[in-house]
Amino acid sequence: MRITVLIIACILLRISLQAQQEAHFTQFMFNKLSFNPAYAGSSEYASISALHRSQWVGLEGAPTSQVVNFQTPMKNKRVGLGMTVMHDQIGPSTSWSYQLKYSYGFPIANGRLAIGLQGSLRNYRVKWDKTKAIQQGDAVLSSDPTNRMLPNFGMGIYFQNRKFFVGASLPNILKGDLSFYEGEEYNTDFSQEKQHFYFMGGLILPIGNATMFKPAFLVKYTENAPASVDLNASLIFVEKFWVGATYRMGGDQFTKLGESLDAIVQYQLSQNIRAGVAYDFTLSKMRAYNSGTFEVVLDYYFMKQNQILTNPRFF
Repeated sequence: MRITVLIIACILLRISLQAQQEAHFTQFMFNKLSFNPAYAGSSEYASISALHRSQWVGLEGAPTSQVVNFQTPMKNKRVGLGMTVMHDQIGPSTSWSYQLKYSYGFPIANGRLAIGLQGSLRNYRVKWDKTKAIQQGDAVLSSDPTNRMLPNFGMGIYFQNRKFFVGASLPNILKGDLSFYEGEEYNTDFSQEKQHFYFMGGLILPIGNATMFKPAFLVKYTENAPASVDLNASLIFVEKFWVGATYRMGGDQFTKLGESLDAIVQYQLSQNIRAGVAYDFTLSKMRAYNSGTFEVVLDYYFMKQNQILTNPRFF
């Protein structure tokens, strides 16, 4: 396929030679529902969150991602329900994912151990008129946009108490064909939706009357790709102001520095609202072609002013 932009897309992100397809999120500790259905119902009250990520700012056709999560515990506190809508765009390709989530929890070790299931539907769309062919009249290119709908399901497990959390998930169990082409002359193995495994954890350590230390990690693994590891360390002041840093291992095969070094700041604006921003400093050779990556996130909890959280929203 002789088109510059798709070659770049394959090297850089979702449909990649290293098979890492799902978007990275620097503030992963506040976006757990999007990749682990067992997190649904882990909060005392219903909540909704919105996140925007612009990756590799300044690079033409660079990825952008938006996520909206909603989750709520049911009255018996055992069952949790959730919903995620996710949008990704890179160059001429766009992906919309719609996910419904269910979790069932058991009280254990002063916390909640939950098992979660999700069903999802993902729509991939490529606008071929946005591509630039090296060879004019390439028969491989379509003149019209193409779409592909991929149903899937996933599962996860998640434990949380006042001191720590840990979880593992496989959001998409089925593999899907993303080639958009039929026939023996095309290699449909090149573009496939791969399984992604996630494992994460974190804990809270008081280090003073008004300060807490919160380390956290996220491990992502995909077949035929090196594991991606995010290591985060945050300080929380007076249960309102967060400041932290994340080191993302990975990057390209030509550097040992890793993928990025990230800064995170969050603030509890009110009892109901929390806002956060993050900035990624690229460490790989991609740093020569972009101005970094930024994220913004906003959380809202549906609770009345006279209600009090017995479990602080650190997780």
